[in-house]
Amino acid sequence: MGVVEVLDPVAPTRAGGWKVDVSRGERNGRVSSEWFNRPDDERYLSLDDLWTSVKGRSERSRSRVVQTADIRVEAARDNPERLHLMLPKAHEPVAPTHWAFGQLASIVGAPASYLRQLPAPLAGINLQYGLTNHRAEQVKTFETEDGRTELRAVTGPDYGRIHDFELVEAVQRIAGNGTGDTRWKVPGVLDWSTGVYNPDVEISRDTTTLYASDRDVFLFLVDDHNPIEAGRLPDGSPDLYFRGFYCWNSEVGAKTLGMASFYLRAVCQNRNLWGVEEFQEIKIRHSKYAASRFAHEAAPALTRFANSSPQGFVNGIKAARQQIVARSDEDRADFLRKRGFSKAESGKIIEKVLLEEGRPPESIFDFVQGITRLARDKTQQDARLDMEGRAKKLLDRVG
Repeated sequence: MGVVEVLDPVAPTRAGGWKVDVSRGERNGRVSSEWFNRPDDERYLSLDDLWTSVKGRSERSRSRVVQTADIRVEAARDNPERLHLMLPKAHEPVAPTHWAFGQLASIVGAPASYLRQLPAPLAGINLQYGLTNHRAEQVKTFETEDGRTELRAVTGPDYGRIHDFELVEAVQRIAGNGTGDTRWKVPGVLDWSTGVYNPDVEISRDTTTLYASDRDVFLFLVDDHNPIEAGRLPDGSPDLYFRGFYCWNSEVGAKTLGMASFYLRAVCQNRNLWGVEEFQEIKIRHSKYAASRFAHEAAPALTRFANSSPQGFVNGIKAARQQIVARSDEDRADFLRKRGFSKAESGKIIEKVLLEEGRPPESIFDFVQGITRLARDKTQQDARLDMEGRAKKLLDRVG
């Protein structure tokens, strides 16, 4: 594979941004889903604000392992419809959050949805029986004081908690405040009418991609002031990409810790990622050694991506463009059929490339683009993901 010089940041084709082709690559809706479901009080305008919130919450919290048989369940004195728990050596009852109640019910083998429908005293009797007869004998609690003491999590005793603020701090080490003081920042917005991606958009509750709730944290940042040119479009203009990553965590066990890095061409107003290539993901379960894995695997991987050169990515795209695998209609159909595509799918893939490129597919890159475009037409998520996965495997085999 030849060496390609990675160019300095490309000058904008017009004031306010760069022209991009979002018909290429994959669409990723993970950030959009987060954006759509977050109320205003879960949206933050900077990493500093986000860190202050989750760090303060952590400082008001404590975790301990208790004997399940020593936990007492009682209906709240001032509200007979709510349950409280009296934990060992506690001076007052604690109120489980909705999430913690579900965890507690799961631990004792009771359906949480059913218990929530029962009067509190009756639900309490069922929970008390389950706790008294819990075979594992111990649980790890996570209690937070905020005017009153809340029980935010109930997990197994070996649960490896990674605090939300620890993930935010790992991101701050490479992204500062996430507002443009470093390369990494909250993304801009694609103008669909012009196809221009503008990186300089005011960070507001509507545009931010920094989120935290009482049970999780999610962050998405891009390096969108420094576009990467990886080849040319059919009209001769540069095919531009940006680097991006998102990461997530739940210190109360609602989800794994994870991070994903990739190259993308644009982010639209409702935070869909367009033209995604080279998607890589790491997930860490909150098991006994989770904190060690985060320190020695996940956090360094994030730093490596943030500081790495995109040269390997650019070279890979060039190699895929240069690797000709079909020069006739027979070659094209045979290439796709050998990779598991039906006759109808093969025809549609070829048609997609012909429509977008003005010529039938010839290179590995052409076929990958055609497959990902067809994947977008799939209404069933499993079928779409399967086709996108086949496109990625095809590109991964280049070279």
